[in-house]
Order: sequence, then structure tokens, then C-alpha cells
Amino acid sequence: MEDQQEKKKNVYSPEDEQRIKKATLLSIVPGLGQFYNKQLFKAVLFFIIAVLVVLEIILFGAEALEGLITLGSTPREDNSLFLLIEGSLQVLIMIVFAFMYMINIYDARRVAKLRALDESNVAYSAIGNIKNAYQNGFAYLLTIPAYLVMVFAILFPVLVTIFISFTNYDFYHIPPANLVDWVGFDTFTSIFALSTYRDTFFDVFSWTVIWTVAATTLQLVIGIFTAVVLNQPFIKGKRIFGVILLLPWAVPAFITIMSFSNMFNDSVGAINSQVIPFLNHLPFVDIGAISWKTDPFWTKIAIIGIQGWVGFPYIYVLVSGILQSIPNDWYEAAVIDGASPVQKFRFITLPQIFAVAAPIFVTQYTGNFNNFSMIYLFNEGGPGSVGSGAGSTDILISWIFKLTTGQSPQYNIAAAVTLIISGIVITISMLIFSRTRAFEMED
Repeated sequence: MEDQQEKKKNVYSPEDEQRIKKATLLSIVPGLGQFYNKQLFKAVLFFIIAVLVVLEIILFGAEALEGLITLGSTPREDNSLFLLIEGSLQVLIMIVFAFMYMINIYDARRVAKLRALDESNVAYSAIGNIKNAYQNGFAYLLTIPAYLVMVFAILFPVLVTIFISFTNYDFYHIPPANLVDWVGFDTFTSIFALSTYRDTFFDVFSWTVIWTVAATTLQLVIGIFTAVVLNQPFIKGKRIFGVILLLPWAVPAFITIMSFSNMFNDSVGAINSQVIPFLNHLPFVDIGAISWKTDPFWTKIAIIGIQGWVGFPYIYVLVSGILQSIPNDWYEAAVIDGASPVQKFRFITLPQIFAVAAPIFVTQYTGNFNNFSMIYLFNEGGPGSVGSGAGSTDILISWIFKLTTGQSPQYNIAAAVTLIISGIVITISMLIFSRTRAFEMED
């Protein structure tokens, strides 16, 4: 083992080590390391990119970064929001350039090592470089445009949101009439220090957790139950039942939620005017009219039930496909061993479902954590209010919407809450994904 390590250390001669070190140091100036390695095409390419970035910084970038730092100095002339957006964009451009700069250094060092080992493996001409990039880096050439789009379509709004959360951008500071200033962590401190925001945040957050767990678990239970039942061999007319169970999925969720909103109307809705009176004809049943949209408790019960109806067909389809892949031999062996139906479900069916669908189930929870449509379309987050513009059934995402669209918008608070939501969702998702074996490439 020590001999192998010693050989690995002595692959390059002292002269080769000097050349590798020189190519690496020269690449500090983009393209110079490639020029030293006699790769003129790549040297010109890296140098042109560097020149373009320098020109961009001189002509536009420096001013954009200065605007990001100051956020303007003259009200009605400087728009702090525009300056923040332009500065954020410039930061992303600098990050992309920094990444390309590191690639330039890495490429110069890598090629210098290849030249030291075997110069025949190094392409020097432009055609050779293009051919080598096509053969060895075709996948990267295809994905680079997608990554660039992702940087500016996804990371750009995220970066702007992060910056806004560290400002005082609220209804007292609306540009261009007023300037926006950097306030550091004061926005986050206000959420947890001021009773107005603190009480509202914890009320909304606690309901968001209850809503997420209850609604998602309900749709998972219904979806798994219906899939398992219809997978039984003695069930007849499976196709007909399958089509019926897919109907909630076939109708757009927007229409379904609005329809249920009308059905749960306290005075003229079908639930109170038709369903409950019908149930009252049954023995030992006496139910009065329920305040579905004016009592926070019953509103919460209603939207949890509706989400179970809207969400279960997807789980049903997913689980049905998984059940088809479970070998019947396992169930036959379990029967021979004397296993009951409950034991077969617990030790065979359920583990196989979770082994495949656990990541999907996690996304169902994270999706409902930010399920704005259900909350807002049913009753606009009402009834009532728990303070700071939040209704009694508002979850964090719908509260953010109200913070930014109300008569007194508080964009900085909304941005801070958005970051808190993101942190919670990402942390929980990563913890669960790290504990599941669903992504392991094993038999």
C-alpha cells in the first residue's frame, strides 16, 4: 500500500511539476494558462469571455453593485427596488463568471498534467478541442443552457427575496417616493420580538402544520385504501370503479374547490340544505345546520376533507401501479405461513409502497404546506382574523399573499416569512430523504 502511494507521488518529474504549477499560476489571467499549454483556441475563448465580463462590469456592473449597496440616495429620482433588482442580477453574473474562472484554472492545470503524462492525449487545434468537447463533454454542453436558465429563472427571484428580507421595504417605504434602506436582521427580529407579528406567526404556523399533516395524511390514507381494495382479485368491475375514482383528478382543482365552496355555504349550500336534512331522516341522527364558512373550526374541517377528495386520486394511481409489481408468490408464501390479511398488508404491501413512493409522499406534504389554492379559493383564509392581516384558516403562504397585496403591504415581512418557509420545507425534506432508501440504487 505504501509503495503504491509512493509511486503515485512520483508520477511527475520535478520539471513536470514546475510546468503544472506554472500553467496553474498563469491561468490567473483567463486564457494565459491555456496559451502556455499550446491550446490557442481555448485560450482565446477564455480571454474573450473575461474581456466581455470586464467590459460589462465597467459599463454596467459597477454602477449596479453600487446601487445595490446604497439603494439610492435621492427620493423620487432613485428607485430602490429597481436598484436592488439590478444589483441582484449583477451578483448572479459575477457568480457565473467566478464559476467559469474556476473552470479556467482547473482546465489549465488538468491539461498540464495530461501533457506531462502523454502529450498525444491533448488536443491542440480548434477542431481537436471541439471534437474533444463533443466526445467527452457532450452531456455538459446540453445541460449548460438549462443551468444558466435555472440560475436566472430560479436563483434570481430567490436572491431578490433574500435581499428584500434585509430591508425596510414596507408601506412606509414605497419607492420611488421613498427610499428603501438596509436594516440587517431587524425584520426577522420583528417577527419573533414584536407581539403583533409573533402571535400571528405562531398561530398561522401551528395551523399550517396541522393542515399539512391532517390533509396530506387523509389523502394518502384514502388513496392507499382504494388502491389496495381495488387490487383484490375478488373485486368485479375494476375498470368502472377505477374511472369513477379518477373523476376528482379529471376535474381541475380550481373548479372543484369553487364548487365545494358553494356547497358548504352556510345558508344556501347543498350540505346544509340537502345533505344534513337527508341524514336527519336516519334513526338516532339529529344534526343542525353547521357554520362551515363562519366558524373557524368547521372551516378547517371542511378544507381538510376537500383536500382529501382532491388529492387521493393521484395517490390511488401511483399505489395501483406499485401493487401490480409485487409478486403474488410473496402473498402465497405468507398464506402458507398462516399470515392474516392485516399481516400481509403490514409486512408486504405497505413496505413495498413506501420503498417506491416515499419521496412522492414527502412531496405531497411539502406541496400542501404551500397549498395556496385550497386555502384562498375556499374562503380566502377566513373567517375572522388572528392579526396582522391573517385569517383564522390562513397558512403561511396565503398570509404572505395578504402581506403583499393588502392596503398596507409589508414586503420585507413577507420575504422573511418566505425564507422561513423555505428553510422549514428544505430541512424536513432533506431529513426525510436522507432516512429513506428510496433513492438507493440497490436491488
